[in-house]
Formats: sequence, structure tokens, C-alpha cells
Amino acid sequence: MSSLVGRVRLYLGHAEGRLVNRLDRETSGVVLIAKHVEAASELGKLIASAAVHKRYWAIVHRHLADERMTIDAPLGKDDRSTVAIKDCVRSEGAAAKTTATVLQRFVRNGSSFTWLDVAPETGRKHQIRIHLSYAGHPIVGDKIYGSDDQIYLRFIDSTLTPEDEAALMVPNHLLHARLMTFSWRGRQNRFEAEPSESFKAFITNA
Repeated sequence: MSSLVGRVRLYLGHAEGRLVNRLDRETSGVVLIAKHVEAASELGKLIASAAVHKRYWAIVHRHLADERMTIDAPLGKDDRSTVAIKDCVRSEGAAAKTTATVLQRFVRNGSSFTWLDVAPETGRKHQIRIHLSYAGHPIVGDKIYGSDDQIYLRFIDSTLTPEDEAALMVPNHLLHARLMTFSWRGRQNRFEAEPSESFKAFITNA
């Protein structure tokens, strides 16, 4: 089957291409790719040391009360869910911290939404999605951390109902890896990606 790293290696003409970071399924935006194994190793250590700064855009349900919020809550496996890949906030979990800043509040078809600039200070699995849902502002279209995680199981089985699709509102959740910056080999690097037209249209068509 086709994959991003497979296409990268075809483009490079050799098998050393590596994905340095990964995005959740349906999350769009910046993916860092190394052309050679040595660079991949160096950049992987850089990410692990928290020296790489990332910013995301997210559109969430409901209006945030404040202009900025910080969620400092540990994450671990959600033993109560039938979704095997689902994590949750739990006291004995790994430390995780996320800061979100309001870019715009808007109303669409009578419902309230907020467009956020999000900065994860740690890099846990599904961190942004879990933290925003925990704070009462799940990401629009999130099949696991939205109102009903059973939607994800029906999605995997290709049995989504019209009611599921109406609840999701969009085909893919509205989380976008907007920006990545880091210093490496004496050079400051900055990579940006514009969100999809459908992401922007959700805001502009409000």
C-alpha cells in the first residue's frame, strides 16, 4: 500500500528516507523528513529533548471563556474504552502540558466554536486532542475524543450512520500542524504549512 515514507523513498531514489515525526490519522500539516539515517537520528534526538517547537491550529466546540488556557494533566491508557488506541487523563500517567490561545470565536448554524493556536509543551500520543476534550472543548470531527468514541469503531468498520456524519460535521477532524521551528547544525529552521481549504472554509463560512 502507498505511504508517505514510501513515496519519499521513491522520490529520493534510495531507502534511507525517514519520518522524524508523525501526525495522527486525519491531522494535517508539517511532517519532518530526513533524507539520510544520520540526519534522522540527530533530529529524532532533538525532538526527544523538547528542542523542537510546534504550533497547531484547532477548531473546537464551544467558546472558550478566557483568551488563553493551559492544561497540565498526565496521560495514560483509557482502560474503560473499547477503542484500543484511546488514551485519557489519569493521575498515574505521563506528564503532559498544552497551552491554547484564542484566535477567533464564531457561530456556525447556531452552534459556537473557537479557533485556537495550540502549543504542546510535551509530545504525548493524542495529547492535544485529549487535553482539549478534557477541558470541555473537543476538536470538531474528532472520532475518538468527541461525544461518542463508538463513532471511531463504526468508522473503522465503514458503518458510519447519517447521524454519526451529522455529529462529526466534517470528514476529517480539524487539527492542523501549522508550524515547526528548531535550531540544528548551526542553522535556525522554520517550516510552515497552510491548512486545507475545507479547514479555512469552516471558519469563513460561519
